[in-house]
Amino acid sequence: MYQQKSSRLLATVVAGALALATVTSAVAAPALAVAETRSPHTGSLQKQLDRLTHADGLPGALAHVRYPDGRTVTLVSGTARRGSGREMVGPDARFRIGSLTKPILATTVMRLVERDKIDLNAYVDRYLPGVLRGEGPGEAIDGRKITIRDLLQQTSGLPEYVDAVDWSKLPQDYLKLALNRKPTPIGHFAYANTNYLVLGMIVKAVTGHDFREVSRDLVLKPLGMRDTYWPAKGETGVRGPHAHTYGVHPANPKAGVVDLTRLPGYEFGASGGLVSTPEDLNRFWRGVFTAGPPSRDSFRAMIGHLVPITSPGWPSEAKYGFGIARARLSCGLAWFHGGDVPGVSAISGRVRTGRQATVYTTGSTDTAKQRADLIATFETALCK
Repeated sequence: MYQQKSSRLLATVVAGALALATVTSAVAAPALAVAETRSPHTGSLQKQLDRLTHADGLPGALAHVRYPDGRTVTLVSGTARRGSGREMVGPDARFRIGSLTKPILATTVMRLVERDKIDLNAYVDRYLPGVLRGEGPGEAIDGRKITIRDLLQQTSGLPEYVDAVDWSKLPQDYLKLALNRKPTPIGHFAYANTNYLVLGMIVKAVTGHDFREVSRDLVLKPLGMRDTYWPAKGETGVRGPHAHTYGVHPANPKAGVVDLTRLPGYEFGASGGLVSTPEDLNRFWRGVFTAGPPSRDSFRAMIGHLVPITSPGWPSEAKYGFGIARARLSCGLAWFHGGDVPGVSAISGRVRTGRQATVYTTGSTDTAKQRADLIATFETALCK
């Protein structure tokens, strides 16, 4: 889902990382409500989580739900570390959120739009003169034809870069890799992490500060996301409480399934580098839909300009706005995003009634069944 197959972070390893379902099975721990409260739907939600760790073979799974009246419930399945029998961590534990970074970066961009630093209808060349010029197979790429709106909505035509990266030789010029690949038509949805890589560059160009610093000041701090952070350069671990994650390491795929808890998170950049918690992600959805930031006009723009998602692995008839997707679930419209890095698959969002939910697994969901089960778990968390 979200970026699978069309463009997922570290695409060179996902096929192997997600072979986890066929080479290992999770040791299921007893159901745990870290809670907070019980509700009538926790039984069905627990069954969905157990399906992810039993039938789908993922090591651990967690769902954290916040109801409109402020009640919360957390359910888990599987273990926090393979072979340990230790129960999954709770909603305050951190994990790499992958492309769930994109709604936060999009909100950062919209805050700069509010400050007249960025014009949604401006072409990229206004902020990065001459930077987007394709070569070879990518010769049609031209920043004088791509708007900021195109980048936010994944309609820029920019090709994906992650499956061209040699993860044994970091860092690399990720944008250069993309500029040498064939683009897709401008105006048509084609998910690519390159779009948000470029947005991160634009944030720096208009503010003089790294996008990490700007997003902290304009989004993370105002929304009270105290446990969310950008990894430092060279940092490979996850700070504080966290579960271990498993898959194929991008720099050494021949080793098979290994512990992937340590990865070069800084290199995931503006498109997928954040580390957060289920509590903080639910706090994000609560904040942007209520008090903000961003402003009401900015947020209406983020969720009001939608394009059909044509990539596989998303909920049926989903559409994409500015870093936020929308789909109709059994209980009505939901706004959400998902994230994948080797060893983690996640989806987080909310429905119109105000219920928020975050679901993640400590192994990536690669097969159609695993992906469908993750979506079903998220829908159960939001709707049942």
